[in-house]
Amino acid sequence: MPQHCQDVKIEHIEGVMRITLCRPDAMNALSPAMLTAMRGAVAAAAEDDSVRCVVFTGQGRAFCAGADLSTIPKGDDSIRQFIAEASATMRDIEKLQKPVIASLNGTTLAGGLELALCADIVVASVSAQIGDGHINFGLLPGAGGSVRLARAIGPGRARFLLYSGLTMSASDLERWGLVQQVFDDDELPERTLDLAARLARHSPLVLQHLKQLVAQTAGGDLDTLLAEELAANVVHSRSHDMREGLSAFAEKRKPVFLGR
Repeated sequence: MPQHCQDVKIEHIEGVMRITLCRPDAMNALSPAMLTAMRGAVAAAAEDDSVRCVVFTGQGRAFCAGADLSTIPKGDDSIRQFIAEASATMRDIEKLQKPVIASLNGTTLAGGLELALCADIVVASVSAQIGDGHINFGLLPGAGGSVRLARAIGPGRARFLLYSGLTMSASDLERWGLVQQVFDDDELPERTLDLAARLARHSPLVLQHLKQLVAQTAGGDLDTLLAEELAANVVHSRSHDMREGLSAFAEKRKPVFLGR
């Protein structure tokens, strides 16, 4: 069971686990307790077959403004420990073998951007302002931001955001490929859940294979990647979900996927 934290709300909605950061007065800045709760929630989602998709979002006018340094005990060791925990949390989110959606309801900065970069799909409200911002306070990204940002939008655009400390609109970052869809502010929660529910209806096994295959494209040569895709198809051809999908198509009905 995930560790209880009043600043992290966990809901189960028809196959979707929605994780909401709930420190609106602090722009949902991350504390050590929040990181622990997030890691626990992700671990629970990994073990729960009823969870088919995970959504991260925020309460209030921010998705997440980064780390709340005021919640970290004084001292270099404490800061290093917090950064290590943040990095491990982001990696756990990224490695979850289920689709993850980041729903950016507002300001997304520093650690908030790093959290969004760990998702498979990023959607945002039209008013959301998004950037890195570490450099504005003499800091470096510590939870994978420099690496994942360059992979998401390319080195040149990543350097612009990292070096300048500027924020950009969700619409501009949709054009850059960081954000996949932009919705009106009041439509974002419902449209995000609609998308999550759509993913949750698909075969969990296929989604798992797709997530692995797409992740591998970050490295390796084309021949190797194509061979790995073919190998995944050989394994998948023995699964219930593939047989069920073909049967449903032939019988003109909706498939019932079991994830095996």
